[in-house]
Amino acid sequence: MKLWLAIVLIVVALIVGLILGFLVARKYMMKYLRENPPITEEIVRTMMTQMGRTPSEKQVRQVMKSINAQYDKQKKEKKKK
Repeated sequence: MKLWLAIVLIVVALIVGLILGFLVARKYMMKYLRENPPITEEIVRTMMTQMGRTPSEKQVRQVMKSINAQYDKQKKEKKKK
């Protein structure tokens, strides 16, 4: 009987550990991506140049502003839920 209880406790501890580990890792990655966005102004300039456009500073800032607005919109939608 004690062996059965030990096995159940080990399985429950593993499940709880996996869930907590996932939540902590997700929170850490969201914070990291917020502080270090994967798309920078230099990347936008490079993409526009590769598409055959000569990007002006105004165009680059406009693209960055739209990317940030989209991120903020998604963030607000998640808070509402």
